[in-house]
Amino acid sequence: MKKSHIFGIVIIAIAIGVIVSTAGNASSYVTFSEARSIADSGSKAKIHVVGTLKKNDQSEIIGIEPSPDMLSFKFIMLDENRNEQVVLHANPIPQDFEKSEQVVVVGSYHNDMFIADKILLKCPSKYQEEEIKI
Repeated sequence: MKKSHIFGIVIIAIAIGVIVSTAGNASSYVTFSEARSIADSGSKAKIHVVGTLKKNDQSEIIGIEPSPDMLSFKFIMLDENRNEQVVLHANPIPQDFEKSEQVVVVGSYHNDMFIADKILLKCPSKYQEEEIKI
């Protein structure tokens, strides 16, 4: 076999390895009940849950509790099925967290609490039409 053939086979093998490893990390959005089922099955995969922050009747966000040292915080999140879950994030509150329309948390369950390693925010668009009050 020529050296160029061997080199080509090695490159193809590396490419296949990269594709297989990145496909294994891909996940879809689930609800908290599905996330709990995944965690109960013993899977160590990172889980993506999409939802909104809990609000009261006046549309004010409730349930955000910063830690005393302000280096972590807890909040209440509602998933797509309106199920509540306390979420702990071991970093300070992100900028514009309270303004977000949707929140995606990436993490896993531990002792009936969802531990978020990462929080992704969908903030309102500055290009949306707003109603003008006269």
